[in-house]
Amino acid sequence: MTDFRLTRREFVKGCGAAAIVGTTGASLMFADPVDAAVNSYDTVVHLFLRGGIDGLNLVVPVSGVDRTFYEEARPSLKIDTSGAYGALPLTLSGGAATGFGLHPSATGLRDLWNDGKMAIVHACGMATTVTRSHFDAQLYIDLGTPGKYGSPTGWMTRAWETRPNGTGTLPALGVSGTQPAGLMGAIDAMTMSSPGDFSLNTTAWSWQRTRSDSPSGLRGVSETVASLWNGQTGMEVNGRRADGALRLIGQQGYASLPATWPTGNFAQQLWTIAQTIRFNLGLRYATLDLGGWDTHEGQGTAGSGYHYYQNKIAELSQALAAFYAELNGTGEMARVTVVVQSEFGRRVRANANGGTDHGYGNPMLVLGGPVNGRRFYGTWPGLNPETLSPTFGDVPVTTDYRRVMSEILIRRMGNANLSQVFPGYTGYAPLGIMQGTDLAPKVEDSAVTATSIPSLVVPDASSPTRVTEQPTERAVPDWQRRGPVDRMLVRRER
Repeated sequence: MTDFRLTRREFVKGCGAAAIVGTTGASLMFADPVDAAVNSYDTVVHLFLRGGIDGLNLVVPVSGVDRTFYEEARPSLKIDTSGAYGALPLTLSGGAATGFGLHPSATGLRDLWNDGKMAIVHACGMATTVTRSHFDAQLYIDLGTPGKYGSPTGWMTRAWETRPNGTGTLPALGVSGTQPAGLMGAIDAMTMSSPGDFSLNTTAWSWQRTRSDSPSGLRGVSETVASLWNGQTGMEVNGRRADGALRLIGQQGYASLPATWPTGNFAQQLWTIAQTIRFNLGLRYATLDLGGWDTHEGQGTAGSGYHYYQNKIAELSQALAAFYAELNGTGEMARVTVVVQSEFGRRVRANANGGTDHGYGNPMLVLGGPVNGRRFYGTWPGLNPETLSPTFGDVPVTTDYRRVMSEILIRRMGNANLSQVFPGYTGYAPLGIMQGTDLAPKVEDSAVTATSIPSLVVPDASSPTRVTEQPTERAVPDWQRRGPVDRMLVRRER
């Protein structure tokens, strides 16, 4: 497979398992949302900003004492409060100032905020575990088990498998070259780097499959290989599943990136998710990454010329704005929620190399049609060094990220099985970010047995055990049927 660098086992398991932004304002892009969603079900898109984004230069203090502390800590990295490269003010729906602004490159996100379709959660993260390890923090979030590892399944896998109802041909999608840890153990999720590369890529191009200009009688390699999976051995069962996955994607008619979208791999991945939602395959959960946020040196600020961080924020903002506008125009966005999260934030004080080091609390962005936006949620602790001293000068975590994700699960996905999706988490109380109906969280034995590792962990009162209730049986396509499953977790650098 082109750009699909997997072993055979990983491949089979993976198979089974703004150009429009800028000077145009929100009135042109987002003023007329479609109220009735085309799909009758919700979709959650989890965007992981791997590397630890500097949240203080994305959501910037622009007034008051926190502005003074911010400028003192970042004399050469601060975002100005005015001018051509000043922070974009964030106001409430009535026009009242919030004391915060967005990075000047985040015009698309600013427009979503102004349209009431984006909310920001202050000082969000893992409230029970402090770690400055990228690998550990990312894995904890992917598995949904802060402070613990060893789970055979990711949180998205458990969210789908504990659903109260609903089926789908393609309920979960990872847009990645390898299976995302959040979908680990899923038997009906699919992983692909891009639809165009999701094909067998062996032998000469003209022999790979039968085409309209193929010589008479030619049978392509893909058609030939597909006919071999008739037996019941593990390889044949997995072969049928892989072939079914390839055929499913090949039949959908994925199109090239629209001219109105920004270019680049990240925009292409969001376009893949947008099309998959539109194909009405029952997509409930999708996940993708945008890396490159580990800015220890040469971070840059905002201004003319090259600024690394400025370009990354523009890439993020433009692609998300295009994604929203695309699905909003045809009604799907009314039932889509996008969560933008990083493993941790950066330190308040800049380092000597023109960058920022690993921190703790960070803003979380939640955007979409069902979001009660243009508001901040959670508790802002302020930047007074005395307040930050217990967390070694970092912004602390005042809102557990699982509280936000739990509200989405309950109010949008109708799934109250929080103790199975997030084992050990008992602190759910809705913040009011999402529209929808509240359900009482179900207290059941956990679906995950995880192993604790040494860390700066606040002990949790509950201990996860095994699940006693199995998901409802349902008919599944052949490509999703379970063959032998390799549940080994491979530790890898990100």
